[in-house]
Amino acid sequence: MKKISPSLTLLALAINAFAIGSTEFISVGLMPMIVNTFNISLSQAGLTVSLYALGVTVGAPLLTILTGTWNRKTLMVSIMGLFILGNLLSAFAPTFLLLLVGRVLASLAHGIFMSISTVIAADVVRPEKRASAIALMFTGLTVATVIGVPLGTFIGHHSNWHMSFVFIVVIGLIGLIATSILVPKGLPIPGKINLSGLARIFTNKSILMSLFITAFGYGGTFAAYTYLTPILEGTFRFSASTVVIILVAYGVMVAIGNSLGGHLANKNILPALQKMFAALALSLLFLFISASLASQPLGLIATLLLGLFAFMNVPGLQLYVVQLAEKFTPKDITLVSAFNIAAFNVGITLGSFVGGQISKGSSVVFTPLGGIIIILLAMFLIRLAQKDQASKL
Repeated sequence: MKKISPSLTLLALAINAFAIGSTEFISVGLMPMIVNTFNISLSQAGLTVSLYALGVTVGAPLLTILTGTWNRKTLMVSIMGLFILGNLLSAFAPTFLLLLVGRVLASLAHGIFMSISTVIAADVVRPEKRASAIALMFTGLTVATVIGVPLGTFIGHHSNWHMSFVFIVVIGLIGLIATSILVPKGLPIPGKINLSGLARIFTNKSILMSLFITAFGYGGTFAAYTYLTPILEGTFRFSASTVVIILVAYGVMVAIGNSLGGHLANKNILPALQKMFAALALSLLFLFISASLASQPLGLIATLLLGLFAFMNVPGLQLYVVQLAEKFTPKDITLVSAFNIAAFNVGITLGSFVGGQISKGSSVVFTPLGGIIIILLAMFLIRLAQKDQASKL
C-alpha cells in the first residue's frame, strides 16, 4: 500500500480543526437570532457557549482515557461522525433544549479531537519536524476564527441560523472524508491509560496551579466575547452586515495575536503571560468605557484590541503546562494536556456564565468588568507561581 504523505495527513487534521473551530464560537454571531427563534433571554442563549465549553471540559480527559486502546484512525472517523451528528441536531433542532443537546454532542467530539490530534500530528513526521507539524494542524483553528465563524454568521444573517450549522456539517463531512483517506491506519496506540496518573497530576501543586491559570486567564475574555454580537448591534448600533465584517477583522487580529503570543512566550513564559493578561484586562476596560459612551469609532477600536489580546496567551499557556508535565510527571504528558484543554473550557464556561449573570442583572455593557476580575485572579496566581519558582532556586 502506498504510504500517505505526512503533509496530506496534516491537511486532513487541519480541515477537521477548521470545522471544530468554526462550531465552537458560531453561536456568538447567531445569538440574537437564537433569542428571537426560541423566545429566550440573552443569558439563556449564552448556554450555547457555556454548555459547549463544559462538554469539552468533560469530554477531553474522559474520552481520552476511555479510548486509549482504540485504533487512531478509527477513533478520528468516529469523532468526526459524532461531530456531524451534533451539528445536524443543532441545525434542525425544533426546541432550544435539543439545540443544547446538539451543542453538547459536538463538544464531546471537540474535546477528544484536541487531545489526540496533536499527538497524531507529531507521530506522522520526523522528530525534528514535530513542532512545525503541530503548528500546521492548529492553523485550522486560526483560519476558523478568521473565516469560519464570520462566514457562518454571514450565512445565518442572509438565510437563517439553521443554515449556519448546515454549513458546519458540510465542512465536517469534508473532514470525515479526508480523515478516511489521508490518516494512516498504523499510528501508535497509547494503550490503556494508567489512572494513577490522575493522582500524580492533581497532587502536584505546580501543575494544578497552571490549570487554574489557564482557566482564569483564558476564560476572562468570554465574559464579554460571548455577548460581543449583542454589544456591537445593541450598544454600538452596528448593522448586522457590518458586524460580520467586524468579526472578520476581529479574527485577523486573533491570528496576529496568536503569532505574537507564541513568539513572546518562547522564553520567560510566566512574565510574558503576566504582561499579556495585563494588556487583555486593559482592552476589556477600554471596551467597557467605549460601550458606556456608545461610541462606534471607539467600539470598533476596542473590539480589534480585544481580538489582538484575547487569545495571545494560548501558546504560552499550552507550553507552560507541557513543560511542567515533562518536569514533574513525564509519564502523564498526554493526560496533562487533556486536562489543560479541559481547563481552557472551564474558563469559557466560567466567563460566559459570569457574563450571562451580569447581562441578566444589569446590561451587557458591564460584562467586560466581570472579565477583568477573572483575569486579575490569573495574574495573582502567576505571581504565586513566580514566588514558588524563586523559592526553589
